Amino acid sequence: MRVVTWNLWWRYGPWEARQKAILAVLRELEPDVVGLQEVWDTGGAGENLAAWLAGKLGMHWTWGASHDPGFWQRRLGDPTVGIGNAVLSRWPIAERAVLPLPPGDGDGGRTALYAGLDAPGYRVPFFTVHLSSAVEASAVRCRQVTALAEFVAAHGGDGASFPAVVTGDFNAWPDSDEVRLFGGYRTAPAVPGQVLMDAWDFAEPGAPSVTWDLGNPYVAGSFGPSVRIDYVFVEPMERGRPGHIRGVRRAGDGPVDGVWPTDHSAVVVDLSEGDGPGAR
Repeated sequence: MRVVTWNLWWRYGPWEARQKAILAVLRELEPDVVGLQEVWDTGGAGENLAAWLAGKLGMHWTWGASHDPGFWQRRLGDPTVGIGNAVLSRWPIAERAVLPLPPGDGDGGRTALYAGLDAPGYRVPFFTVHLSSAVEASAVRCRQVTALAEFVAAHGGDGASFPAVVTGDFNAWPDSDEVRLFGGYRTAPAVPGQVLMDAWDFAEPGAPSVTWDLGNPYVAGSFGPSVRIDYVFVEPMERGRPGHIRGVRRAGDGPVDGVWPTDHSAVVVDLSEGDGPGAR
């Protein structure tokens, strides 16, 4: 099972050209499921970036709008464009839920989206999230990941299904309090007994890992350093079991026909589907 997480940088910059570059990257990756953040929606105009991508890729989709998009709309100067998270899936989406996260100072409207995927032989509990971005907001993000962990516990698997998969832009460094708290294996977990492994711990040593990269022209003018802030977490599974992490890498980390797709690199994770027929 191929999982991708990607922040699509809403409707900033050359968004129409970027939209085509995003599609080209996803087509090449051939993912089974994608967690997307900063997805635009035009409401009354009936257009949604996730819907457009799903149509081009032949995938199912669901969308969770921000409950407080004003922060974003003021930055863009357009009150008509919505923002939220989305899931694209090769398999039908049997159920969904949206969790408004505890707000930050002037950075409200952050959410988590759950999608229950009807994959062959499994119900896959899949989540995507976008946490507050202020550099000094670690305490806010700790509250947000605690709410997220409880959300995962409420909608996660029952032991017979596929393990929970959590994707998203955490806006936090790998050694931060919020990332350690959410994982629950470098400190006490937010939900007792809940452990979620950072897939990048299974990467090839030395593999390029930063997803907020000063080499990206959309990021070059910002403060440094380059750092990894985008994650895929999976409940730990033994080798050969469904959901075991087989590999992880970056994608979308360069221009497509001269256009950089977004200001983030994507993270691509391959998970085992078990040892049964057709597993990969």
